[in-house]
Amino acid sequence: MFKLKYFKEVFVMIVSHIDDVKGIEINNDLVKNAVKKVLITPKEGWEGYVMRVFELSEGGFTPRHTHPWPHINYILEGEGILHVEGKDYEIKKGSFAYVPSNALHQFMNKGKETLKFICIVPEEGDI
Repeated sequence: MFKLKYFKEVFVMIVSHIDDVKGIEINNDLVKNAVKKVLITPKEGWEGYVMRVFELSEGGFTPRHTHPWPHINYILEGEGILHVEGKDYEIKKGSFAYVPSNALHQFMNKGKETLKFICIVPEEGDI
């Protein structure tokens, strides 16, 4: 992380690579074969938002859940299903989605390769 000084304000920025970010493995009754990497947070200067990358290996899925914040997703690699409010949408590299607040949703890897996607949420959503 680099800090730039400009007059009396300090600007924080980051230039890094996803391979340098340690992933948090998640496996339990509700989540299978998932890794979360937190890339940018308010600590790096993005007030109020967090950008993460999730990796779901073969057979992996996120919990089917709701929460009071929206999120934005962009699929980087792989293919799968995004379940939103009772409907399944096929997703693949280049797909993007806006999941509104309180919508029941789940990501599922349906391929043999890792399903990797960006997920941007308000700060309170990074739990």
